[in-house]
Order: sequence, then structure tokens, then C-alpha cells
Amino acid sequence: MIKNYFRFLLRCARIALVGDWRYHLWLGWLAVICLLGLNAWCKQLVHGLIITGMSDQVSWGVYIANFTFLVGVAAAAVMLVIPVYVYKNKELHDLVIFGELLAVSAIIMCLLFVTVDLGRPDRFWHMIPVIGKFNFPGSMLSWDVIVLNGYLILNLHICGYLLYTQYQGRAPSKWFYIPFVFVGIVWAVSIHTVTAFLYVGLGGRPFWNSAIVGPRFLASAFTAGPALIILALQIIRRTTDYHVTDRALLTLRSIVQVSMLVNVFLLLNEVFKEFYTGDLHASSARYLFLGLHGHHALVPWIWTAIAFNLISMTLLLLPLSRSLRWLDLACVLAIVGIWIEKGMGLVVPGFVPTPLGELVEYTPTLNETLICLGIWAFGLMCYTIFLRMSVPILQGKLSKANETPGEINRVCPAIQSRTATST
Repeated sequence: MIKNYFRFLLRCARIALVGDWRYHLWLGWLAVICLLGLNAWCKQLVHGLIITGMSDQVSWGVYIANFTFLVGVAAAAVMLVIPVYVYKNKELHDLVIFGELLAVSAIIMCLLFVTVDLGRPDRFWHMIPVIGKFNFPGSMLSWDVIVLNGYLILNLHICGYLLYTQYQGRAPSKWFYIPFVFVGIVWAVSIHTVTAFLYVGLGGRPFWNSAIVGPRFLASAFTAGPALIILALQIIRRTTDYHVTDRALLTLRSIVQVSMLVNVFLLLNEVFKEFYTGDLHASSARYLFLGLHGHHALVPWIWTAIAFNLISMTLLLLPLSRSLRWLDLACVLAIVGIWIEKGMGLVVPGFVPTPLGELVEYTPTLNETLICLGIWAFGLMCYTIFLRMSVPILQGKLSKANETPGEINRVCPAIQSRTATST
């Protein structure tokens, strides 16, 4: 059994290195960006967070903005799981694995963004409940550590098991993965809800103290996540011979359509609450949307996000978006708009002005930007490799039946000898 599993992993690793010039050029470009990001992070480790745009007044920046957005992307995998396992949608059945793999890649990026945001990453173990000196269960951060890592393990198990049984040419045992699927549905909602509670629970930041922050997070997640999956599926369809039907893409379009409507509606509710009351606690919202006392760094950001979201919503409501070209445009606008809205438009205004009334603006530095690009490149590299390994397995091109005799010995004799000893 162990020998077969090692053979499976090795064959997957080997096929991940096989591709045409476009595949290698894409991976090479991502590797260069990853190295630039790693170099920038090393500089940050040497000099400290002082080389970022963050300060004592604005202690969360673009790292946490990306983290918040990507938690939503990871949670959105459930938008493929629910139609398939709850409503028995056959069109999306074979595509669930791509959503789960996107969730794995997104969670990896989330953990990396949290790591680079730590001033002392060597003390990360303090964030682990029971092991570290964290305030568990009173701290929402400790809950976030649990739900993120738990969700990562759930998706790794589901993806790994389904791909391995497909490779073996046998049907998966439902008792070994279906319960985890339904646990994953609840867990997906919890990871973004807990992330929302991180903001809502900070009483000294009135901008975040709203009961609809959690629903807003979920609505935006269920818009941006399926939109990313739509784009990924079209790339898969154009670069491989894997069959992705138009009907499946249009089913995902319906999910993005409804979620975008809910997202815009909740945003309008939040704007009404902030501006109609006109109290002092609305100063952060005024800074974000209109500027405050000559400070208006985020005004272009948020109005760009609103414009993108409204254009995307309009396209999705029109029959025009049944054309894949217009659907792609709507998805790109939705992703960028929600990234701004749930990133720079949510994180930074909560710190401006400070509880003491100071107006200190935040702008990401070049070093921060390189680190963010490096993490995004690493996440895209992971997802690309996951797809490169999974597509041939799902097509039956990579299976135990077409395995070459003695292949394990040629690839890694050391593993062969260890597995033989263990068995």
C-alpha cells in the first residue's frame, strides 16, 4: 500500500515537470517573481516592519488585505460542493476537484500572508492553541488558526483521496470522504465568518462594528471565488483537452450573479448606515468615500471598486454575459472590485482616524508590493502544478493501469528500498 502511494506521488511529481513551452515559460515567470518576493521578505526580516508602509497608527496593511480576500476565495469552493453533493448537479460533478484545489492554494497563500505580517515569524508557535501562549478560546485569532489549518487539512484529504482512487481505477468509498465533504461545507462558512469576527470584535474600531460584516464577507467570497473558478476552467479548457461544458460555466455564472446582487445590496446598506446617521463614528467612512481634512488616499480606490462592481453586476444581469467573452470581463471586474473593497477599502479605513483622532495615511511600499506579488506567484504556481497533475488523472491518462514496470526504481531507488523495508 505504501509502495503504491509513493509510486502515485512520484508519477504526479514527474508529470508536473512535463509541458509545452508555454507551460514552462509560465512557471519560469512565476518562479522569478517568487524569488523577487523572497528577496524582499529577507530584507524585511533584516530591517523589520519599518520598511513597510505600516505604522503604530495603521498596523494592518496590504498583507492583511490580501489575507482577507483569499480567505473568501478559499471559502468559495463550497459553491461547487453544495450544487454537486446537496442538489446532485451532474454538470459540476467532475469540476469540484478544481474548486477544492483552488481552496488549497488560497489557504497556502493566506498562511504565507500571515507569516510575512508577523514581526517575529520565529515565534509563530505562540499562535498554535495549547502549544503556544495564546489566549484560547478567548482570542478570535486562535480560532482563525484552527479553522484555516483545519480547512486546509479537509481539502487536502478530499482532493488527495479522490485523485488517488481515480488513479487506482476504483470507486471511492463514500464513508471515507462524503462526511468530510459536509463538514467542509460548514467549515468553509466558518473560516470567513471567523475572519469577519476578527474585525467586528475590535470595539475600538467603529468602522468594523457592524452586524452585517459577516454576511458581506460571505457574499463577496461567493462572488469572487466562483468568478476565479470560471476563469480557471476556461484556461483549462483552452490549454488541455479536458471537457468543460458551457452549461457548467453558466451554472457558475448564476452563482456569481446572485452573490454579486447580495454583495452590492449589503454595501448600500452599510453606506446608508454610515452617512445617514452622521455621527462621529462615520469619520472613517467619510475618509474612505470622500476624504477627510485633505486626506484622500483611498478615495480613488473605493470608487474604482464600486464602479467595477456595478459594471460587473450589470453585465451579469444582462443576457450579454451568456457569451463567455463578456462573462470573462464581468468576472475580472468582480474579482478586482471585491479585492479593493474587501482589502484596501476595509482594512485601512478602520485605522483612520485613530481613536485619538490622528489622521495617518497608509501607502504600500515597493518592498511590500514585491512580497505580495511573490506570494501570489507562489500560489498560482501551486495551483498550476495541482492542475497539471490532476487533469491527466481525471482523464485517465495517468493511472495505475498504464504504469511502466520498474518505474519506481528508475525514479527513486531509495524510496523503493525504504518502502520495501517498511512493508
